[in-house]
Order: sequence, then structure tokens, then C-alpha cells
Amino acid sequence: MAFIHRIQSVNWQQINWRGWVIPLLFILLWNIASWQNWVNPKLIPAPVDVLITAWQHVLQLEFWQSIAASLWRDLSGFAIGSFFGIAFGILVGSSKIANYLFSPSFNVLRQVSLFAWLPLITTFLDYGNSAKILFISLSVFYPVALHTIDGVRGISAKQYEVAQVYAFSRWQLLRQLILPAAAPQIFVGLQLGLIFAWLATIGSEFLLASYGVGLGNLVIQGRAALDVGLIVFGLIVIGVIGILLNTLANQLERRWLHWRNQ
Repeated sequence: MAFIHRIQSVNWQQINWRGWVIPLLFILLWNIASWQNWVNPKLIPAPVDVLITAWQHVLQLEFWQSIAASLWRDLSGFAIGSFFGIAFGILVGSSKIANYLFSPSFNVLRQVSLFAWLPLITTFLDYGNSAKILFISLSVFYPVALHTIDGVRGISAKQYEVAQVYAFSRWQLLRQLILPAAAPQIFVGLQLGLIFAWLATIGSEFLLASYGVGLGNLVIQGRAALDVGLIVFGLIVIGVIGILLNTLANQLERRWLHWRNQ
């Protein structure tokens, strides 16, 4: 009943239907091209063939195992990267000594392309889940750390003076001043980290496809079998899950930072 009530409460007039014009137009032209045999059906299957392929795979356990494996890697890497990114950001943002010690190395390392780390990672961790999760964690660490540093450095001197007046301990300073004050910037970093984590998840499954299951591996299987319908279906699923993860992040931000505009 709650789900039905939520659907009924949606203001359908406020939905931006114009955003659907281009996708629907693309599907229409795709159908016309298929019906008129303007394209090679082996290279570009008709939309109905993609739907048939999608239905066949949705009924298979392997498809859901692929989704579960990708999400597990994504969320594991996101959690690890976020934890170390926030911890590093708070340390560097609040301590001049830590800033002098770590900032130069951090600024150099973050200029290195993320994919350039893969040869080094696979040298020590091979092509298994550990390598993929570490790769995902790195993709999350940098944006979370950068925005956490900005958030902590944005705390005014007057706020620290108030904390000194109340004789805050280090734990109280962290819990009652630094984290709440830096929370908006931290959440921006987490949102970016969630996006980068999903991109890194699929990228690692493409590049390290010789091990395990996942949505990236599903697309690789389609390429190996010259099954364009499976490739298109896999890309659609990857895009939809990415949108859902981003929507979830936005909802969590609104729920946890509802006091920001007060």
C-alpha cells in the first residue's frame, strides 16, 4: 500500500518528459532501419531481438550472479576508498604537519592516470577480486580525499575558537565540529566517488576479464560470441544500475543533510 501511495503522490506534470524525446526518437529510427534492412542485422540487431536476448538472460541465474558480483566489488571498493579518503582528508585538512608531509606526494600521485596503476596492481595481486577492489578503491579515494580536505579547510577560525572555549577533546572536535561542518563537501566527494567506483568496476571487469563473473564479463562474452544484442543489453543494464546508484546517493544526501539549508 505504501508503494502504491508513493506512486499516486508523484506529480507527473513536473517530470521532464522532454528528456525522453531523444531516446524514443533513436529507438524509432533504429526500428525503421531494421525493418527497411538499411543495416546488417548481424551487426545491428533489431530492438525486438535485443529484448529477446534480454529476456533469455534475465531468466538465467548467471545474469543475477553477474549483477551481484559487480555490485559487491563496487560497494566494497567504495567503502574502502571512502573510509581512507575521509580519514586522509581530515588528517591533511586539519593538521599543518600532515599537510606538509603528505600533500606533495598526494598531489603527484593523483596526476597518475588510474589505469596506469593496473600493471603494478596485477603484478602483486594477479587478476582476482583483490586487484579489482583495490583499483576501485583508488578511484574513490582521490575525489573523497580532495573534497574532505576542502571541507575541513573551510571551517572558520571562529568555529575553532568556540570549540576551544568549550574545551573540546580531540574526539569531540572531530564529532561535533569537523565532521558536521565538512559534511556537505564530504558528500560531494562521496557522490563523485560512487560514480567513479561504478566506472572503475566495469572498467576493471573489462580489462581483467580473465577471472570471475560480472556485468563487464557479460559484455566481453557477447563480444567473443559476436552477439551484439547481448552487448547492447549489457550496456543498458550497466547504465541503469549507474543511474540507480547515483539516485540513491542523492536521496541519502537529502536525508542526512536536511539541516544544511536551515
